Amino acid sequence: MDTQPRQAPARERGREVGDWFVAAVADGSLDLPRPGGGGTLHRLEALAALGRVDPVRARLGEGHADAHAVLDELGAAVDRTGRWGVWAADPTGLRAVPVDGRWRLTGRRPFCSGAGICTRALVCAAAPDGIRLFAVQVDGEPRVRALPGTWPALGMADSDSRTVEFMAARAEPVGGPGAYTARPGFAHGAVGVGACWFGGAVGVADLLRDLATDGDPHTLAHLGGVDAALAAAAAVLTQAAGWIDAHPREQAARLAGLTRAVVERSAGEVLDRVGRATGARPLCHDRDHARRVADLTVYLRQSHAERDLAALGAMPAPPGAPLLGGGW
Repeated sequence: MDTQPRQAPARERGREVGDWFVAAVADGSLDLPRPGGGGTLHRLEALAALGRVDPVRARLGEGHADAHAVLDELGAAVDRTGRWGVWAADPTGLRAVPVDGRWRLTGRRPFCSGAGICTRALVCAAAPDGIRLFAVQVDGEPRVRALPGTWPALGMADSDSRTVEFMAARAEPVGGPGAYTARPGFAHGAVGVGACWFGGAVGVADLLRDLATDGDPHTLAHLGGVDAALAAAAAVLTQAAGWIDAHPREQAARLAGLTRAVVERSAGEVLDRVGRATGARPLCHDRDHARRVADLTVYLRQSHAERDLAALGAMPAPPGAPLLGGGW
């Protein structure tokens, strides 16, 4: 896997990322160990390494790897070839109806990362019997259309996260009603996103580490704070990986909530400290760093902030569980 960041004008980066995604899928770089199979830490480390290079690559790579994990967990008998995305946000805007023995999807889905790069996608939609997950052909399908101009933001712009319109598109069901969110792997995937956030934060911190060689105490103080924040995130991701491998079939919503909360807070502190230590110069004159900051800031908002913390607070630890080593 190519792990060397490259600077390029904005008009070229989207093409670069797309070429990387095509090559990474083709050469098997994104064939990661499935969560709960004994190699979860390796999976998280691979996602974090992608995030350190480029949060956009991590977003696309995580979606492809997650799609394969979902298909495996739900035992879906669908064609696995191609470049996959998971477009499961807000299923209420998309409806699924059976027509002549086959499912059809109609409506619009925002935040579809890889809209013009993926060849297939897993999509949640509201069906007559509940929320269902479907596999959909994306490329070459006239009934599936990525809408131009639906991602005006600068952050994560190269992930091509446009709104996609489905016009009675043919779809294959994956699992039954509610199966996508009810499976233990739903939380495992959420932990994987946290690993991408962590890698993105490490990439932002790399600039500060390079600048700290002059011995300036102000810079060193911020570097110490950054290292402490990243150490906390790394520790919680490592512990989460061990828990998932030891309990692969147990529900892990609290595990995912705690892990993502710690990583999000750590990444936020990294963004703040690096900005305070370095000032406006790298944000204005270092394209690569400015892009990383913008991409990671948007990516972190995949968290629902206080809503996620409220949900976490409603899931108390088991009686007598210690803060570490068993309090998931």
